[in-house]
Amino acid sequence: MFKSMFDRLKKGLEKTKKQLSDTFSAISFGRKIDESLFEDIEMVLLKADVGIEATEEIIEFLRKESKKRRITEGEDLKELLKEKLIEILTPCSGQLNLAGEKPDVILFLGINGSGKTTTVGKLAYQFKEEGKSVVLAAADTFRAAAIDQLQVWADRVGVRIVKHQEGSDPSAVVFDAINSAKAKGDDIVLVDTAGRLHTKENLMKELQKIKRTIKKFSENQPCETLLVLDGTIGQNSINQAKTFKEAIDISGIIITKLDGTAKGGALIPICKQLQIPIKYIGVGESVEDLQPFDPKTFVEAILD
Repeated sequence: MFKSMFDRLKKGLEKTKKQLSDTFSAISFGRKIDESLFEDIEMVLLKADVGIEATEEIIEFLRKESKKRRITEGEDLKELLKEKLIEILTPCSGQLNLAGEKPDVILFLGINGSGKTTTVGKLAYQFKEEGKSVVLAAADTFRAAAIDQLQVWADRVGVRIVKHQEGSDPSAVVFDAINSAKAKGDDIVLVDTAGRLHTKENLMKELQKIKRTIKKFSENQPCETLLVLDGTIGQNSINQAKTFKEAIDISGIIITKLDGTAKGGALIPICKQLQIPIKYIGVGESVEDLQPFDPKTFVEAILD
């Protein structure tokens, strides 16, 4: 099972691996370690969207540790790079936290197009496979397409959905979904929310209202508030995350669409700057391609 998951991860991160690992190998093979090599490695890291601050930290580590460990061959620096990336990413690893209530509520945030609704559907599938009963709350009532998309996932996965008409109060949808789940003894409610209203302020107020509605049922809920970020925009997602973080407490991040970009290195600055656990990464279209984030496995996949 692990091998199958790891193979999926490697395939999904192929573009980042090509940008980072393959280029690293090409520039370092047969070269002795010198300042010119460090400059070339710096460019490789920046092109993989690792970011200036993290890149400087990594290069300094490579300089010091190669001297300390008496490493002279350029290709041997890759193992040091793996070690440093795992060290940077480890504080951002974290499993999904369920309180064990009936129902546990997970709130999903993110701008339109980030892959939020698809992520909700994939997690619904995974929970159902674990034997849990799941209810989807279609709280993005501002777009009929969003409600329809969530309905497609509910049908595909075989879970219940609670939805109102387009333009309805999103908090009312959430209230009805939790009430319904409580009445039927369901395990989990997954709440899909809007990613854009007329203004950013309106959106944030709406999300805060939804969270207050959830807390009327239990102070322990939502057990997770997960921000979904589009991996194809790399470090630009950091500003999105900061905007959401200012308005609402975020317990974790899900980074999607990493199969479509060479910017997988952006996980490093996202981790360093936001200091929010990365709970899942999306590396493909299949339901199995949404995987729990593990720093060591991730680094092995992009630097194999």
